[in-house]
Amino acid sequence: MEIIYEGFKDSLKLSIRRYFMNYGYEKYIEKIDEIKTPTGLIKYFFGVAENDSIYLLVDEYDQFANAILANSMEDFLKIVSKGGFVRSFYEAIKGATQTGTVQKMFITGVTPITLDSLSSGFNIVSNISNEENFNEMAGFTQEEVAYSLEESIFKACSDIDKDELLEKIKTWYNGYLFNVNANNRVYNSTLVNYFISKYDYKRCTMPTKMLDVNVASDYRAIMKLFNIGDSEQNFKILEDLIEGNSLTGVIKDRYDLNRDFTSDDFITLIYSMGFITIKDEIVDGLYEFKIPNYVIKMLYFNYFAVEFKITKSIGKILTQLLLGDTKPFEAQLNEVIKVLSNRDLMGFDEKYFQIIAISLFSFAEFYFIESQPEKNKKYPDILLIGRDVRVPNNYLFELKWVKGNDNYEAIKNDGIKQVEGYLKLDKVKNIPKLRSFLLIGSKDGVEFLEI
Repeated sequence: MEIIYEGFKDSLKLSIRRYFMNYGYEKYIEKIDEIKTPTGLIKYFFGVAENDSIYLLVDEYDQFANAILANSMEDFLKIVSKGGFVRSFYEAIKGATQTGTVQKMFITGVTPITLDSLSSGFNIVSNISNEENFNEMAGFTQEEVAYSLEESIFKACSDIDKDELLEKIKTWYNGYLFNVNANNRVYNSTLVNYFISKYDYKRCTMPTKMLDVNVASDYRAIMKLFNIGDSEQNFKILEDLIEGNSLTGVIKDRYDLNRDFTSDDFITLIYSMGFITIKDEIVDGLYEFKIPNYVIKMLYFNYFAVEFKITKSIGKILTQLLLGDTKPFEAQLNEVIKVLSNRDLMGFDEKYFQIIAISLFSFAEFYFIESQPEKNKKYPDILLIGRDVRVPNNYLFELKWVKGNDNYEAIKNDGIKQVEGYLKLDKVKNIPKLRSFLLIGSKDGVEFLEI
């Protein structure tokens, strides 16, 4: 708390110093270091600049508050409740708008949780995040992405398949919708720019890593979010999302953090952070949400991998899988299944088994992972398709889970027939260097059968 408080104060001092230097108030700079509180600093600033007309920009207004909230609801409420330093700071800004010193404000952040908590002290703003007219403000449209590639990659690499590359980028980075009436889903602009900057223009091949390391670390942010309110409830929401590929809920206008943090509060939070997006509106105000794109889906599976404590040697294991040695992966999957407690195995089914397998695969940066892709109206469980033609092995996995009273041999024979059926499909036959496996899991471990 002390570090965050001092950081907040230092950022404010820096901005005030810069303003005083730029607008002829140098003689007032010396006193800045004598003031001990953020509210005192902002009041001093408005007193000096009282005859100016200021456009106030606040970026990442929620960063420090989210860090506190993820660790302690009690500490968070202290800073935003009456007398808390954040609330007092924004009340001073509200006062400056009433005197005319602050003419306009524009505030950006990730979550609505901080300003919603200040509503009674700072009720002068309009939240435009979900308005139709601003749907495309924070992302790239399809046309903008096509133009960006035309002016960069396609100029340097004229022989590549443009449509194929556009489709891959769409799968990885597109999908966000902030208003159900908006016409266009938008791309994550940070990741599109990352892709263009990291593209191998000499060889005309995609980057080794399709995911910016700054975004790759976001699964840690997901983990912190689960500490807010009821962690078991929050984990169940994520589990339902992974298993069903969608969930329903409402987007809350306001949190009441003095009450229980509800499932809709949590859904609103992960929606605000871009971990889910609007799929459709069921009835007025009730939405169906989905995972927006491949990047976010992999972050979720990374999260599960951390939960299952399977990240220690996974890089080496997946490299061996790439080269054709499946034994280390088989051993790792067996280890994870066997360490699950009996409580974990209650209600355990094939979908949960699939989550564990994909969680392992999610660290394989040299593969696209397709979960139940449509192939001639049939749906193999997992396909690993190399992102580069040099990848020596592609994989098809069909997963079966055997419960206590199930007929093991019957399930095994059905699985073999399914895999053999997939291998006859044109869309599967055309996958080069494909190896196919049936994975039969039970509480005792996993049997691997190459078909």
